[in-house]
Amino acid sequence: MSSQTDSQNPDSRVGISTDEVSVESSSSFVEVAALNILPNMEERPYGEVLTIEDLDCMRDMGNLLCCVQVDQSTVAIKERFGKFDEVLEPGCHCLPWFLGSQLAGHLSLRLQQLDVRCETKTKDNVFVNVVASIQYRAISDKASDAFYKLSNTRSQIQAYVFDVIRASVPKLYLDDAFEQKNDIAKAVEDELEKAMSAYGYEIVQTLIVDIEPDEHVKRAMNEINATARMRLAANDKAEAEKILQIKRAEGEAEAKYLAGMGIARQRQAIVDGLRDSVLGFSVNVPGTTAKDVMDMVLVTQYFDTMKEIGASSKSSAVFIPHGPGAVRDVATQIRDGLLQASQHNQS
Repeated sequence: MSSQTDSQNPDSRVGISTDEVSVESSSSFVEVAALNILPNMEERPYGEVLTIEDLDCMRDMGNLLCCVQVDQSTVAIKERFGKFDEVLEPGCHCLPWFLGSQLAGHLSLRLQQLDVRCETKTKDNVFVNVVASIQYRAISDKASDAFYKLSNTRSQIQAYVFDVIRASVPKLYLDDAFEQKNDIAKAVEDELEKAMSAYGYEIVQTLIVDIEPDEHVKRAMNEINATARMRLAANDKAEAEKILQIKRAEGEAEAKYLAGMGIARQRQAIVDGLRDSVLGFSVNVPGTTAKDVMDMVLVTQYFDTMKEIGASSKSSAVFIPHGPGAVRDVATQIRDGLLQASQHNQS
């Protein structure tokens, strides 16, 4: 690429081609910009993909030719001789710089997010870190306010968030702060919406994403919860054991009742059997008395008992005299006891 200038004629022009670029010789800074815009086209192979540097050069060339491109979801601020003129929507716009028009800057309309961490103290004197997430964006109808009225939007939003959180959280206990996260977020959002709308910004949503107490406080809270759960578990276990013991006692009482009923029926059956035996033996054997029959029955039961004791290896038994004379003594004791009871009932 080459540039030729006629030194004799200051108004002479330089032709624009792949070899030459011409601009008004009176604008030296424009000459420098123009000479650096177009690369040497002869050194580029056909079909080569354009790079980012090439696109920047093309945009600079567009500015040189009074054309401005505004990307989607973005607006541009146009000024004329340093004064705000209009807001340029996405697309291609003519910007005659030789008439004093210039591009002051771009403003994104995309949704932006700002995470703010604020340290404060609760009503029960616990220091916590409250993390708030603010989603905001510029209002297209108020793009000029958003561009000119605030120099640092994020710092402004952060200041309002600090102010609201440090005014709201100290009124709450730590447990209440966790339960009323939505109320804190609503208070922050209302304050931001009221303040930032005057500067051309819209608060889309405000979230309290986390409340972080000190590590020692967090450990103490976990221990309190663990102790409370252990207490509930112990109460439940004791209640279960109580129910188990009651049911076991009810079962034992029912078993003893049924066992007593069984013993009573057994004894009744024995008495009925003895009575039938005595009556039958007295009828079939002449000359025998009821005493003789009772003695014989007692002897029979005595030997049956001895047989059962000897058959069981694990039974606890109290041995009594086992001679025939001892049986006679036992029979005498039983008979005397029955006679005394009968006399006592008659008297």
